[in-house]
Amino acid sequence: MTRTSLFRHARSAALAFALLGAGLMQAQAANPSMLNDFKFDAPTYIHKLPFAKYNVVLQVSENDPERWALVLNNAQNILDAVGQENARVVVVAYGPGLRMLLKNSPVAKRISSLNDEGIEFDACHNTMEGMAKKLGHLPVLVPQAVIVPAGVLRIMQLEHAGFEYIKP
Repeated sequence: MTRTSLFRHARSAALAFALLGAGLMQAQAANPSMLNDFKFDAPTYIHKLPFAKYNVVLQVSENDPERWALVLNNAQNILDAVGQENARVVVVAYGPGLRMLLKNSPVAKRISSLNDEGIEFDACHNTMEGMAKKLGHLPVLVPQAVIVPAGVLRIMQLEHAGFEYIKP
């Protein structure tokens, strides 16, 4: 390979990586994110619920639409039982469970509706990066999904802040 062709090859590879990086950043920009301001001892939330007395985190780590329906039913039941203004419910999806938060998920419309009622849906960035290695780009999430650095870390953070933990 000549020096000129090596230069062209290197330049093409650099351009490809730059475009991939830009694509990854664009995919992340479409969703709210806690990647840059995650503080373990100071959790933040997408919905303002100043009077919430009950705090619950629901884990989703399985690629099973029946399990997703159960999680969403649990979340709705909590709001129905104690009142929408009295409950902060955060659903954290990671591993195979992240598929629940994909744009084409069979529960995408229901996620939108529950988000409108104040339920937060958190997506594990570590899982997203793992999926990106296979897909060549970050997965496209429902617009309501909030990107957190790691699903397990978010659950730990919320439990540390006094949330009740439920894995349906």
